[in-house]
Amino acid sequence: MADTVNGTGAGRHAVVVGASLAGLLAAHVLAEHAERVTIVERDRLPEGPEPRAGVPQSRHTHVLIPGGQSAYETLLPGFTEELREHGAPRVGTPDDIVQWQAGRWFRRTEETAHFVTPTRPLFEWLVRRRVLAGSRIEVVDGTETVGLIGDAARVRGVLVRERGPAATGREPRPLTADLVVDASGRGTRAADWLTRIGAEPPAEEVLETGLAYASRIYRTNGEAPGGTDARGQFVVPNPGQTFGAVVLPIEHDRWTVTLWGLRGAEPPLDDRGFTEYADRLPHPVVRRWLDAAKADTSALAYRTTANVRRRYDRPGRRPAGFLATGDAQCVFNPIYGQGMTVAALSALALRDALGERRRTPTTRRVQRAMSAVVRQAWDISAGSDKNMPTASGSAARSTAADRISGWYLGRVEARAPGDPEVSRAFRDVLYLVRPVTSLFAPRIARAVLFGPVRPAPSEPPARREGTG
Repeated sequence: MADTVNGTGAGRHAVVVGASLAGLLAAHVLAEHAERVTIVERDRLPEGPEPRAGVPQSRHTHVLIPGGQSAYETLLPGFTEELREHGAPRVGTPDDIVQWQAGRWFRRTEETAHFVTPTRPLFEWLVRRRVLAGSRIEVVDGTETVGLIGDAARVRGVLVRERGPAATGREPRPLTADLVVDASGRGTRAADWLTRIGAEPPAEEVLETGLAYASRIYRTNGEAPGGTDARGQFVVPNPGQTFGAVVLPIEHDRWTVTLWGLRGAEPPLDDRGFTEYADRLPHPVVRRWLDAAKADTSALAYRTTANVRRRYDRPGRRPAGFLATGDAQCVFNPIYGQGMTVAALSALALRDALGERRRTPTTRRVQRAMSAVVRQAWDISAGSDKNMPTASGSAARSTAADRISGWYLGRVEARAPGDPEVSRAFRDVLYLVRPVTSLFAPRIARAVLFGPVRPAPSEPPARREGTG
């Protein structure tokens, strides 16, 4: 049977497994092509901006980087302004950030980009509200997907089962569909589902460092504490210094503080232990901030940080009518802040592939397009984690190409703190605004290969440059 995406067109029904950000955005795109879209979600979705069990990292730090802002604006025009209207802070970079990376402090020169720092519940609620305003999209919540309907040639729907005490003992029921999109997240069971219908699950690439982090919310009087005018602090770990921190504002004059370390040196959750853990960082700037702020919540831990890429883009005996997106396709170490952005980039890839007029949007072609947009984020996250001393997994081995690119990127990283032009190019790549190849543009390459390592601040800069 032809490998065709048949979930689009008049009379067609598409099912999206999971009301994750990736699932919501995929449904939003599919609603332009299918007559009906059903989102099956195992959680009971809250009415407002509240955490839910299916998003265990929702109480930790989240950022919407520039590449994500552009993608969400394309999919949901006016969304960034809506975030700001609901109190999500805007943080300029590099001027608003005290940043330590590769053993040096970055200059706080004039802003060249910014990111938005909402809480995850606010962000997800606003996306959900916008997407579900469409009349073609229905949500079946409190219901889990337990399998696929179909065979190795084509998926024809899903098996679902209601959750909760009242549903105990009930048999799964079929929900037929012309297209199924798995957006069920890091814990996807799609490999089992595919195996059960005689299809081949995707190969997995895994890179684990054992990184663990803990986050806590603080309150201030509306100003940044700690003797600085910075809106945020970053301490980025490296193989020789494996502790990190991020301090960022969120809505309602609150801040999130996330501290992290590797396996065996995880941040504690008690009040004193969490605060004193900041003493392991290479400078006391974060500890001073914690001492000056007031804790508003207890600390919460998060330990599931492996990078996992499921290679649906590679050949295999897989059925037409089945796609994977979001964390079900590729999940990153959360400390790199890419997940919300990649969810939107994947939805844009889905939109563009389905809208292609010159070629039939086969399942394989659409999945490859969606896989292609995650590559840069994967290279950043897995590429960095690969250098950590505890790196393990099938993707941990460095190739000759990795060593060459790593040598060049090491020179970029060494020059970025003191060279505003290199710093901007470096950020544009990390923020998924420009491709990695932009770091090889003639002016940047000359500075990286032949230019000196320019002076950078010897201490964390308390003020923006030019403000005294």
